[in-house]
Amino acid sequence: MLRVGLTGSLGSGKSTVAEYLRELGADVIEADELGRSLMQPGQKVYAEIVRIFGPEVVNDDGSLNRSKLANLAFSQGRLQDLNSIVHPATIEAQRKWMRDVFAHNPAAIAVVVSALVFEVERDARARGESDAVLADWKRRFDRIVVVTAPDDFKVARYVARTDPKGHNRSAAEADARARLAHQIPDAQKAARADYVLENAGDRENLRQQVESLWLRLKAESNKSGENEYLK
Repeated sequence: MLRVGLTGSLGSGKSTVAEYLRELGADVIEADELGRSLMQPGQKVYAEIVRIFGPEVVNDDGSLNRSKLANLAFSQGRLQDLNSIVHPATIEAQRKWMRDVFAHNPAAIAVVVSALVFEVERDARARGESDAVLADWKRRFDRIVVVTAPDDFKVARYVARTDPKGHNRSAAEADARARLAHQIPDAQKAARADYVLENAGDRENLRQQVESLWLRLKAESNKSGENEYLK
């Protein structure tokens, strides 16, 4: 078994790397997908967000208005309030997912795709949670893979994804840069990573890097025993 954290700033190409790893045989889950599922009506995370942020973040149909929530988090200094609700629940969901993966296949390589592996650790320590699982990524993962890319490339990818028709490009770019400002720079992430993939936009080159990475991960997959995090 091998627990892998795949991280990198927004727009770095993590999802593309995850797609390649899935094709090669990895079990992959995206933290964003888990977070979105936990923020649906009826979930504890949803209820806590509404309690903390108020009814103004709720749409008429009962769903969360993610645009208003993001504005409160990134533009009005309430990102920590949101993260303290979402991160612990998402990490617990990841733990349960990994436990199920390894119960089915003890030799599996389980990959969690998350932009915020190091940021979760940083924020937990800032809250004084130095002994918690969130405050030490090594309690959650055996290996960390970081995808790096130039910031302009990241912004362009984010804009293309969130505003594909170019209706409000300037706002999308500003949003991307605001989010990047809250994320740890690539150089610092790369310095702490086990593996670094450089994404300059050449998909074939990136695929070759992933294929090389996969061979290394497979060679290591039987070296990690059961971890307390999975129990």
